[in-house]
This record gives sequence, structure tokens and C-alpha cells, in this order.
Amino acid sequence: MNEVKQIVKDIKDGKIKPIYFLMGEEPYYIDAISNFIESNVLSEEEKGFNQIVLYGRDISVDDIVSNAKRFPMMAERQVVIVKEAQDLSRTIEKLVSYVENPQPSTVLVINYKYKKIDKRKALYKALQKVGLVFESKKLYENQVADWIRRVLSGKGYTISPKAAQMLVEFLGTDLGKINNELEKLRIILPEGTQISAEHIEENIGISKDFNNFELRKAIGERNTEKAFRIVNYFADNPKDNPMVVTVSLLFNFFSQLLHFHGLHDKNPRNVASALKINPYFVNEYVSAARNFPMRKVSKVVATLREFDVKGKGVNANAVPQGDLLKELLVKIFN
Repeated sequence: MNEVKQIVKDIKDGKIKPIYFLMGEEPYYIDAISNFIESNVLSEEEKGFNQIVLYGRDISVDDIVSNAKRFPMMAERQVVIVKEAQDLSRTIEKLVSYVENPQPSTVLVINYKYKKIDKRKALYKALQKVGLVFESKKLYENQVADWIRRVLSGKGYTISPKAAQMLVEFLGTDLGKINNELEKLRIILPEGTQISAEHIEENIGISKDFNNFELRKAIGERNTEKAFRIVNYFADNPKDNPMVVTVSLLFNFFSQLLHFHGLHDKNPRNVASALKINPYFVNEYVSAARNFPMRKVSKVVATLREFDVKGKGVNANAVPQGDLLKELLVKIFN
């Protein structure tokens, strides 16, 4: 994210704000900025007396203010980091009096995860004047594969579209979890490697042959034998392959296929842009559209809605999820 790079660059250049208020649904970037400040603003010798880490569940806003108003000891500045500050959401507006007159020698970092402060209130307006407010927005699922590619590119690696998609389908949109797995791969694989589906399977434990990505592809190709083989694997490994995830991904696929049928311009570049998918996967939609006309796709979408409810236990309490998935496949292929 360019905004994060700019914040880091400014800090490196000595353009340090007295207050950093880091908020939003995606904790990855909040942690990244906070950790960078924690590691780089003070020298190791200065940190012992001048770097304080507080936790929202253990303190009050008054505690933050009293620590922030301290003077540094034998250093130009002190750093006060408040983690889990969202635990102070009911009283966080009381911080406004400090924000309006911050201690110039203090760098106050507020980690306010999973929430946002009200931009209409006094605290946000005061922060805008003297500090930096960063909102970390959660990525949509269709944006995560591109994020993986950008992160790896910055570290000298590439990744195949299939491998990136496997990570997204297995780990979802949690950038922290994904980054942890990427770091494991970087330790194992030399710089310059293109990370493949085989690397993901061998080192992370996601099967390259038995996953939702391959199931979707088999269904689109009307390869019933392969689809049932994958679903049988899911039935034998239900903890690693929850039905709710499979149904959700298939629902997204068939909803996009419905959109594909409605496109006037089916040029691959336009399809990739309209469906917000990697151009690598366009042929899958072309193939699936031949096998599933628009009317059939509409029926499949309705069927997936029905099985989404069943998979959550409504009117199907005693039915194993593996059996439900097999029944779902029968209805999709009929």
C-alpha cells in the first residue's frame, strides 16, 4: 500500500508526527506501522528509559495522557505505544484535550484495531490537524492475490496464479496469516524462486489437487469424476475443508458466471476487468459458460443458497457435511 510506504519513508527521513492514530478493520498494516516505529524511532540505548508499551484493557485514557506528557530521559524524544486501544472505545474521545496540545518530545502511537473513530467528532478533527490518522481497510477477496504478488515481488519472488489462489482460498483475507506463510516460504526457498502450487502443498500443507480451486475448475469443465473425487476427499477431511467455505466459493464462482453471461464484450481483457479476476482464470469462465447456460447457472445459484442454509444445520442437523456436498454436486450436474 502506497500510503504505508509513504508513512515509513517520512519516518526514515525524520518527518515524525507527534501522534499516529492507526485504525481500521485490517490489523496487518496497523501492526506494520506500529512495529516500524517501535523498532526504528529510538536507538537501542534510548529505548530502555524512553519507550513505553501500554495495553488498552489495562489502562485508561488518563494513563495514556500522563505517560505521553512525561519528558524523555537523555534523549530527544520518547515513544508511547498503546496496543489494543479499541478496548477504550467508550472513552477514547477524552483523548482530545491531549491531541489539541500534544507534548512535542513524545511520539504517541494508538493502535485502534477492527474499529474506526467517528470522523464527525472532535478527536478525529483534532488528530487531522496535528497528527496522522491512518485507516487500514480490509481487502476484498479478489484483491488479496494481487497483494500477495506485490509483497513477494518486493522481496524478490514471484508466484503462480494457482499458488496465489490456493493461499487465498485456504487462508481467506487475513493478511497477517498469509504473510506468516509467505515468510516461511522465504526461509525455505532461495530469492528469485517462482512459488508454485507444489511449493504450497509441500511447505504449507494445502493440497494442490484436492482444494476448492480444483473443485471449481472440475465443475466448470463438467468433469464429474474429478469433482466427486475432490468432494470425497473433503468428506474424509472435514476440518480442513469446511462446507461453508466450499459453498461460499462456489456461490461466488456461479454468481460471476452469471455476470459473464450478461457481458456483451467477452474479450478476455474486458472479462478480467468486469469480473475482477486474474486474466489467467478467464478461460475457466469461458469453458464453464459453455457447460452451464444462463438458465442453468441461475438454478445452480438458487441451489447453492439452499445448501448454504443446510450446511449451517437448518433442516439438515443429522446429515454429514460430506453427504450434503455429494448431494449438492448431483444437483449441480443434473
